[in-house]
Amino acid sequence: MLALSRKTVLAIEAVLDVALHAQPDPVQSKDIFRRQGVPHRHLEQVMQQLVRQEILLGVRGPKGGYVLARERRRITVGAIVRAIDAMEGGKEEDASTSPLHEQIVAPFWEAREAELLATLDAVTIEALWQEARAKGLGSPDASRDFTI
Repeated sequence: MLALSRKTVLAIEAVLDVALHAQPDPVQSKDIFRRQGVPHRHLEQVMQQLVRQEILLGVRGPKGGYVLARERRRITVGAIVRAIDAMEGGKEEDASTSPLHEQIVAPFWEAREAELLATLDAVTIEALWQEARAKGLGSPDASRDFTI
């Protein structure tokens, strides 16, 4: 079942942080940890999942860290939410097997989840990046979108 867990919020913040600070060098997880004030063990799990889901790229080496795997306009909040949902086990076992649950509550909830994901798919990291930049957040060098 889709839930807005702390890890999901952390993932959205981490991707946006990378978008805001990844120029000219990759963003190191210690810098995200410092800026966001989150437990390092949670951050590393989230970052690894975002790399596995091809939302971020891990860059190795002394100046390594993370960069966006594609342009900001091609990364949606919905994709990030799905990535973390997959990490956390996706669908939980239904709490009930009653006819009311199976015929009414579960279909209702699945429809609301689909609506929510459709809404989140319409929001890109580009849109959040623009809002953050308008509020003076991020690195002044982070205007470039994507590096190959």
